[in-house]
Amino acid sequence: MSDKISVGAISGAYGVRGELRIKSYCAVPEDIESYSPLSSEDGTRSFNLALVRPVKNGFVARITDVTSKEEADALRGTVLFAQRDQLPSLPDDEFYHTDLIGLEVYDTGGTLIGKVKTVQNHGADDLLETQLAGSAQTVFLPFTKVAVPTVDLATGRIIADPPEGILPDAKDV
Repeated sequence: MSDKISVGAISGAYGVRGELRIKSYCAVPEDIESYSPLSSEDGTRSFNLALVRPVKNGFVARITDVTSKEEADALRGTVLFAQRDQLPSLPDDEFYHTDLIGLEVYDTGGTLIGKVKTVQNHGADDLLETQLAGSAQTVFLPFTKVAVPTVDLATGRIIADPPEGILPDAKDV
């Protein structure tokens, strides 16, 4: 498990005085501010984030040392990470997306289905984008108790019971 968790991203400048538009990936979006200082993925940059006000799909924020639109624009696309120990502990049936990526997915009979490539959420439940074993093809498994009854982070395994029609027939692969 990584010691850094992605909590948001900088989506660009807001205005001309160095304010930034921030997307928060936190369950309580405003909590992103409390995890400062945040860092870039490689850890070379550190950001002390102060939320100014909410805007559509995010927040306006200030970061120390960013004083112009050009400096703010240069940070566009920067993913913001917090240290795992800064974040709240999760209940047993909740997981940080980063912890699921790379886990092997097996069916209830013990057959390897593939590996979790990404975790997507388009407004309803999370979906595990799973790259099928021995193939470049991916499928989306609903991340629900019914479809994914077991997640074992210690062994790096997920046991899935995919709904009918999610997995391709063997002849289709």
